Amino acid sequence: MLIVLNSMKKTIFNNLFSEVTIFFLVCSFTLTLIVWIIQAVNFIDIVSEDGHSISTYFSYAILNLPKIYSKLLLLSFFLSIYYILGLYEDKNQLIIFWVNGITKKEFLNKLIYLSFFFAIFSLILSYFIVPFTQDKARSFIRDSNLDFFPSLIKPKKFIDTVENLTIFLDEKNNDSMKNILIKDSSIVGGSQLIISKSGNIIGNNQAKYLSLNDGIIINYGKGKKLTSFNFEQSNFNLNKYKTKTTVTPKIQETGSEVIIKCLKNLGSNINDKILIEKLNCEKSFLKNLVQEIYKRTILPFYIPVICIIASLVVLKSSNNDKFKNFKVKVFLSGIIIIIFSQISINTVSINIQAGIITLCIPFILLLTTYLFFLNENKKF
Repeated sequence: MLIVLNSMKKTIFNNLFSEVTIFFLVCSFTLTLIVWIIQAVNFIDIVSEDGHSISTYFSYAILNLPKIYSKLLLLSFFLSIYYILGLYEDKNQLIIFWVNGITKKEFLNKLIYLSFFFAIFSLILSYFIVPFTQDKARSFIRDSNLDFFPSLIKPKKFIDTVENLTIFLDEKNNDSMKNILIKDSSIVGGSQLIISKSGNIIGNNQAKYLSLNDGIIINYGKGKKLTSFNFEQSNFNLNKYKTKTTVTPKIQETGSEVIIKCLKNLGSNINDKILIEKLNCEKSFLKNLVQEIYKRTILPFYIPVICIIASLVVLKSSNNDKFKNFKVKVFLSGIIIIIFSQISINTVSINIQAGIITLCIPFILLLTTYLFFLNENKKF
C-alpha cells in the first residue's frame, strides 16, 4: 500500500513539474522572441549607420538571444508557477494532492526542489553562456570589413560612419560620384584633405577603393605646415578604416573568471592598474565589476524565493470569496520581488555594508517566505 501511495505521489508531482516546465518553455521563449524582435530593430543601426554587412547584423542579433533569455528567466518562472497552480486551484486539481496524503509543506518542498534546478540553470546561463555569446557577438563587429560601407555614401551628406574619415560628394549614380571631398584624420600629427572632380568605387568584399580623378591632395602636417599636389588619377584605400562601433570587450562580455581575478587583484591593492585578458582592471571599474558578478551569481537565487511566493495561491480555496483578491496580492508580491531583484544590482555596489546586506537579502527572503508559508498554512 505504501509503495502504491509513493508511486502515486511521484506520478502526480511529475505531471505537475512537466506542466510547469512546458509552460515555462513556452512563456520564456515567447517573451524572449518579442523582446529580441524589438531589440533587433535597434540593431539595424549596425548596417544602416555603421556600415557592417547583413550577415554581421544577423550574427550579432542572434547571439544576443541568450542575454535576453537570461534576463527574462526569473519573470518566466514566476508566471509559470503562478499560472499552473492557479489553474490547478480553479479546476480543483489540487485536491488530488491532498487526498493522497500530501501536505502543503511537502508540496512546497517539492516545488522548491524544482526551483533549485531552474536556479542552477540560470546560474550556468548567466555565468558561462551569456558572457561567451556576448563576446562572440562583439567578435563579429571586430572582424567585420565594413563591406556595406560604400552603400552608405550618399550625395549632399557628410558621411562619418568610420573612424577618422569624413566623405562628402555632390552627386552619385550607382558607384560613380562627382565633386568629392574627403578628410582623412588618421595621419599621425596631421590630416589630409582630398578634393576630386569625379570618382567611383572599385574592388570586392575583401578590398574596396575610391578611384579618384582630376583632383588635389592637401596635407596638413606638424607645425601647421601645408603641402599640396594635383593628380589625374589616385586610389583611396577604404579598408584601413575601422568602424566607430565599440569593438573593445565590455564588462558584460568578459568571462566570469576574468572578473573574479580582477576583483581579487583590486581587493589586495585597490590602486593597481593591470590588464587581465583584455580587461582593464582598475579602481574606476570596481562598481561595474561588482554589479556584473552579482548579476551572474546571486540573482539566480531569487528563483526559489518567487517560487514560494507563487505557491501561496494553494493556501486558499477557489471557493473562498477572497480568493481572487488573494491571487492578485500574490501576483503583485512576486512582481515587486522581481523588480527589487533588479534594483539590488545597483545597491550591491554602494558600499561594503550595503553590499553585504544586498548579498544576504535573497537568502533571508527565502527563509522568511518559507516560514511565512508554513505559518499561513496553519491558519487555513
